[in-house]
Amino acid sequence: MRHLMSPLDFSVEELEQLLDLASDIEANPQKYAHACAGKKLATLFYEPSTRTRLSHEAAMLNLGGSIMGFSSADSSSAAKGESVSDTIRTISCYADICAMRHPKEGAPMVACQHSSIPVINAGDGGHQHPTQTLTDLMTIRSLKGHLDNMTIGLCGDLKFGRTVHSLIHALVRYPGIRFILISPEELRLPGYIRHDVLDKNEVPYEEVVRLEDALPKLDLLYMTRVQKERFFNEDDYVRMKDFYILDAAKMKLAPEDMYVLHPLPRVNEISTEVDKDPRAAYFKQMQYGVYVRMALILTLLEIEV
Repeated sequence: MRHLMSPLDFSVEELEQLLDLASDIEANPQKYAHACAGKKLATLFYEPSTRTRLSHEAAMLNLGGSIMGFSSADSSSAAKGESVSDTIRTISCYADICAMRHPKEGAPMVACQHSSIPVINAGDGGHQHPTQTLTDLMTIRSLKGHLDNMTIGLCGDLKFGRTVHSLIHALVRYPGIRFILISPEELRLPGYIRHDVLDKNEVPYEEVVRLEDALPKLDLLYMTRVQKERFFNEDDYVRMKDFYILDAAKMKLAPEDMYVLHPLPRVNEISTEVDKDPRAAYFKQMQYGVYVRMALILTLLEIEV
């Protein structure tokens, strides 16, 4: 039995197989419409979510399975003090696979150690968000045709952004990847990722503050929001939240084949006027998320179609 805690849980070869499966699901949805008939997915979301929870649920429903779960800690026995380990033991009696989001780093890892069903980490604090990374990889591969030899700009909250952390871990395994890290000083990429991931793998990167300085050099721009829920001080959040706003004027500085991704939700870091730009790929990204989660469910349940 396998779990998904980190993008590194799959080798590059296994990732390619997963993305190939997701692409086949996109092309032939009816082929997979009953693949999970009789199977149940539990979504254990201790933290609010729209896209991640609903895309997991849509994925299982598209495969012919059924869903159950909760959308906040307040609506579960966690409100009564039940531990994650006891919750997952209980859920293992009801479902065949589960997706868990939790505000505390490592909670899904605790769950998988006590689970008798596959556990998908759907985001744990500021740590990892592997299913978003799978979505990002499929989006990049579909738009660019490859996952190597690119300059990727990561912009915004690089300190707390778990989507950024997961994506870096995944992409450093591909040759020719270069990063431009775009953030204010207060939201720089944590030192342990710079040193233990980028430096250790000899991946070139530069850190800049101005988005305008990076845009002409990019093959891909990955925007992120400043996450209010990660700040302890309201004043710090207010000071940082409007630091970057991508608008039509800034997009004129970017190459014609540079795509913009965003894990969403956005607040105001991408102006709605950019939505009309053919390089804006963040809503396509959400659709790819359903296909890749369908492929992940089939892979972890070891179902072949």
